[in-house]
Amino acid sequence: MFWADIGKPKYKKEIDFDDLNWEQRSYAKWKAYGDSKLANLYFTYELDRKLKDNGIDTLVTASHPGWTATELQRNAGGIVEYLNGIVAQDITTGALPTLRAAIEAGLKGAEYFGPNGFMEMRGYPIKVESNELSKDQAIAKKLWVVSEKLTDVKFEFNKKAQNAGK
Repeated sequence: MFWADIGKPKYKKEIDFDDLNWEQRSYAKWKAYGDSKLANLYFTYELDRKLKDNGIDTLVTASHPGWTATELQRNAGGIVEYLNGIVAQDITTGALPTLRAAIEAGLKGAEYFGPNGFMEMRGYPIKVESNELSKDQAIAKKLWVVSEKLTDVKFEFNKKAQNAGK
């Protein structure tokens, strides 16, 4: 079983760059879900670095909803579906970390918000820490480059100083 919160230390698997689209290995829905959440954090932290490195005054933050009663868990079957009715918080509460990440005053960028309860599964939003793997700059840069190649989209960041007066 895999918790929705990949920021916890129990999710320690790296993304498989040799098979990002799960074409050569058996598809495992919770592993794929975990990979996507880990990739979201890599992109968050890498985008924040790129913006700061280029003098662009924009903040990038991340959040996770904890265990929230969504269609993902309702259709998971088995123990996950059963526990959803007992453990999950409602969608309004689950949306609060995203709202706080978007409007919190005084943020510097690359902050991560999640619920304040047991194992960050439920509760009101606070700043939390993602796992160490999600902060690996080399993997984040690699995923950024691979994603640009796969999507044929290249992001150009122009330093403000280079554009001043033009």
